[in-house]
Amino acid sequence: MMTVDLRSDTVTKPTPGMLEAMWSAKVGDDVFGEDETINHLEEKAAAMFGMEAGLFCPSGTMTNQIAIKCFTQPLDELIADQTAHVYRYEGGGIAFNSGVSTRLLNGYRGIITAEMIEPEINAENIHYPHTSLVVLENTVNKGGGSCYTLNNIKPIAQLCQAQNLKLHLDGARIFNALAHTGDKAVDYGTYFDGISVCLSKGLGAPVGSVLLADKATIKYARRIRKVLGGGMRQAGFLAAAAIYALDHHVERLKIDHAHAHILSDELSKLSWVSHVMPVETNIVLFDTLEPAKVVLAKLAEKGIKASDTDKHRIRFVTHLDVHADQVEYLVGVLKGFNC
Repeated sequence: MMTVDLRSDTVTKPTPGMLEAMWSAKVGDDVFGEDETINHLEEKAAAMFGMEAGLFCPSGTMTNQIAIKCFTQPLDELIADQTAHVYRYEGGGIAFNSGVSTRLLNGYRGIITAEMIEPEINAENIHYPHTSLVVLENTVNKGGGSCYTLNNIKPIAQLCQAQNLKLHLDGARIFNALAHTGDKAVDYGTYFDGISVCLSKGLGAPVGSVLLADKATIKYARRIRKVLGGGMRQAGFLAAAAIYALDHHVERLKIDHAHAHILSDELSKLSWVSHVMPVETNIVLFDTLEPAKVVLAKLAEKGIKASDTDKHRIRFVTHLDVHADQVEYLVGVLKGFNC
């Protein structure tokens, strides 16, 4: 029986080429700034997105939380969509790490607009927290991989500049967004004060995210990373995997998107599926008539691993370890289900 793991694009294993790059990496003590492979990754990622500098961290949660700490003060408030990863899936870190409250908006599949943001910016009043930051997520996990385009982002950035707010991007799957929209990564630096670029999701690196910003922000961010326990010494072995991923795994993301569309099309034909969210990238969200856990148990009997995001909602995530023959097998399993 074939196994197909669609729980997340974080479950990938390093490819042979990636392992070779890791094995041959030149390393040093990164806390002293002496790991040349990490230095190269940080410079490479910053240049890709038109930013001045970068900071390699163990996770996207850490890069996001460091950015929030850099761009806010206690008693401030940030604005984000109610589905935002920084709010829902980072352990309450906004309050714990930064002493900041959160104003949540109800965007369309996690996408918010300048028109939604503007009336939620607090006036200067001692009764209100000080609005200082807007956080966007691209792609939106809870939105089924929905994407911001640069045309969506531009008016938000203009509003933030006019209101003296910082703008941060949780770019957990930013390369999936770029593959879908055709926008250029280098143009993002025009609009954002901070960008978190995750390398362990769609790109298949085993560990790591890079926080991008101006040099002054990254200097302070490096101090915060140390306080959070993120100084990783000879981590160039991990950075080498990330560099390999940037060089070899970006263009192939369109394959994952094509696989997601195949699955979406098949799911929409099934009587036991009540709704399939529109697919843009590599995430497929669909609702089932039976409870999701019941369906997941039946899928597991056929070697299919997936996750539930609500009582009747299941998530499939395609990635570089999901191949065409596995997609074909899964389609056959889905057609044969009698849920």
